[in-house]
Amino acid sequence: MLTRRGFRFEVRARPAQLRHARRIAGACRWVWNRALALQKEAIAAGARRPRYVDLAAELTAWRNAPETAWLREAPVHPLQQALRDLDRAWTNCFERRARAPRFKRRGNRDAFRFPDSKQFRLDEGNARVFLPKMHWLRYRKSREIAGTPKNITVTVEADRLFVSVQTEQQLAAAVHPAADAVGLDLGVTNFATLSNGERTAGISLERHLKRLARYQRRVARCARGSKNQRRARDHVARVHRRLAAARRDLHHKLSSELVQRFSTIAIEDLRVKDMSASAAGTVQAPGRNVRAKSGLNRSILAQGWSAFATMLAWKMEAAGGRLIAVPAAGTSETCSRCDFRDALNRKTQARFSCLACGHTEHADINAARNILARACTIAAGTAALPGGTGEVTPVRYEKVHLGRSGQEPTEARSGVCLPIPQ
Repeated sequence: MLTRRGFRFEVRARPAQLRHARRIAGACRWVWNRALALQKEAIAAGARRPRYVDLAAELTAWRNAPETAWLREAPVHPLQQALRDLDRAWTNCFERRARAPRFKRRGNRDAFRFPDSKQFRLDEGNARVFLPKMHWLRYRKSREIAGTPKNITVTVEADRLFVSVQTEQQLAAAVHPAADAVGLDLGVTNFATLSNGERTAGISLERHLKRLARYQRRVARCARGSKNQRRARDHVARVHRRLAAARRDLHHKLSSELVQRFSTIAIEDLRVKDMSASAAGTVQAPGRNVRAKSGLNRSILAQGWSAFATMLAWKMEAAGGRLIAVPAAGTSETCSRCDFRDALNRKTQARFSCLACGHTEHADINAARNILARACTIAAGTAALPGGTGEVTPVRYEKVHLGRSGQEPTEARSGVCLPIPQ
């Protein structure tokens, strides 16, 4: 099986190297915005949208023009790659995989990529990489790079610089050594609750939000465009970087542990975008509890459920396991013992008490067991779920769509690991 993997390292960047990386990222951003402006002007005029070949010729003119000669300080390959990315963004938009490309802002995902392995050199023995016009950069070598390097991406995050090396390697089909399955319920108070009763706490927002609010007030008080405002913005960016690092650390540690212990993991197919939609409403029909819903939306988005599911999917595939995404509708209202479903079964956010059989359990554990039961039904193929076929494709990451559904986030505590029927 031919697969690609990414290896991300922090660069031991000197201030001059960090500034140079920011300038290259800024040049790529300028090229993207200038090209997008030309395309939008052509579309508005009813003319043909300029493609990559047309924009590449424009890029040569921009690099040779006296007023934009500073573009020559950046390597040409990342600038060309920015135009290719813009072309791909339009393709994704027309094929309804994404929305139309938008203009980029400074400080928002500043990055650039060298798309060919001939454009950089790796020296793993000395933990350094050579990039055109940036020379040798030393990085913190946390692991060996496996496979053949294909491209490299440089990312600027506040006061840190990172390199991501994508490699290609041939792997034999893995066979997972474990035989257990588990249901996984994602929440806010407790990030993950397993059907065996284990709980994992989510990241704490309080400490980050207090610091973020303090630095944002400083930005608001500073004179626009001043050095003090730029420093305050750098502080805001650092808080966001640390929050993202804490979230990424939780995702990696938990997903790696689950992949080692279980051969099959069942999760909910959550519609995070719908769950975190604003409750403000309109002028004619204003929403209710807008402030409370806003806080809940912030907590949902801070946990990064979709990113965790994606990470879990490729790790399970590499380990030879299966990740099954089941419909989320009703998992928190259905009794895991008698299958009786009623919204009144959920007494509180944490307590579940069935009105039919009297079964009492922590709400998150009950939901995790329902998720596992649905995955067992899908894997066994013994019955079809309401509105679906119950069929399983041979892909290792399986999703069963039964319409648009969502579930409120919950907490966590105890259950049993059941083997998935073969």
